[in-house]
Amino acid sequence: MLKVVKFGGSSMADAKQFQKIKSIIDADPARTVVVVSAAGKRFKDDHKVTDLLYLCYAHLQYGVNCDGIFEMISNRYLEIRNELGLKTDLESEFAVLRKKLDSGISQDELVSRGEYFAAKLMADYLGFDFVDSKDWMRFKYDGNVDQAVSYEALNKLADGKKVVMPGFYGAMPDGRIKTFSRGGSDITGALAAAALNADVYENWTDVSGILMADPRIVDNPKPIERVTYNELRELSYIGAQVLHEMTIFPVREKHIPVNIRNTNEPDHPGTLICEEFDDTQESRPGFITGIAGKKNYSIITVEKSGMSGEVGAFRQILEIFEAHNVCVEYAPNGIDSLSLVVSTEKISPCLYSVIGELQKSLKPDNIKVTENIAIVAAVGRKMAFRAGVSGQIFAKLGENGINIRMISQGPDELNIIVGVDGKDFAKTIGVLYNSFVN
Repeated sequence: MLKVVKFGGSSMADAKQFQKIKSIIDADPARTVVVVSAAGKRFKDDHKVTDLLYLCYAHLQYGVNCDGIFEMISNRYLEIRNELGLKTDLESEFAVLRKKLDSGISQDELVSRGEYFAAKLMADYLGFDFVDSKDWMRFKYDGNVDQAVSYEALNKLADGKKVVMPGFYGAMPDGRIKTFSRGGSDITGALAAAALNADVYENWTDVSGILMADPRIVDNPKPIERVTYNELRELSYIGAQVLHEMTIFPVREKHIPVNIRNTNEPDHPGTLICEEFDDTQESRPGFITGIAGKKNYSIITVEKSGMSGEVGAFRQILEIFEAHNVCVEYAPNGIDSLSLVVSTEKISPCLYSVIGELQKSLKPDNIKVTENIAIVAAVGRKMAFRAGVSGQIFAKLGENGINIRMISQGPDELNIIVGVDGKDFAKTIGVLYNSFVN
């Protein structure tokens, strides 16, 4: 059994969090490969080390002294080292980095040091070998990860060893440091799990799994015990704050389960993500896995008599949106109409141009624009096996005075998506949760 475990910034914030991580690692001998983020916030108004590093680079670009910020960064890690009684020579490392600031350093290399120093300390604390991610995570010149080369390199470096490695960065073919986008340590962990054919990829954070709804809208939402990759993808796309989008693909390719766990509640089972679950693994009584949504959409409805029988009409409409680089999120249609749900932010600068081209190309009977629309999705793998699910959802929304402006539902019934007035966004999520989850 091999478990690759990744700890986020909140788990790496201070010496007390390091101690919690050591207890988690010691509790399971299968946890032999550890990926860490940079030190995160210790309290509400604290600073993430990565944010400080970006700020330090901004100061350099404008010729502003950054000594104060650099001292804050170095003190964070020195405090952790000293409190844990470690021997890592951080002073020499910081001295080298400080010289690089004066002589010139790339933004990617500078901001990657948060993870680098965190991993150095964690390796020392756990008694594991340190593996620098630049020595195995290889990017191509186009910026994409070279998985074949990266996987081979990590297998050589980690073969039979207990290792700690930094997340968030790797190296270009010429050796330059390159980072992922923010949240990229999740990607490093997933790629490491895939490279080593791990049995489980554990992602440790500060919540006990993925929640069934946004806690800013629903009080104390329940965590999702089990979720399929398809469901997670749907929830993530519609606005749920889950894993970094690129995290899913490497582990899914290798059929590796992902377990989201809470460093501060290590006994909680968290959320397990798999390709599918058999009947013996199902314990959830309801048909909804999770509820998510996003605001600030517009619906552009094109009406024309007989349009559904006009060959190429839908294609012409979609090509006009494509030409303006506007992604069509959903496209429910009727016999004589097609509604296109798009981001208001994306369509606003080119709305009148799009309408003009639609009128010229299709000569429609009418074009109607509806703004301030929110999209809410109820996602669940059991929907396809429950008769009348859609009816139950629509009835509950109607009973609570919520007017449905758009409906989208695929034939597999993995999700049911409704468009509602923006003012009803939170109310819609609350009604769905309280009616079908609680």
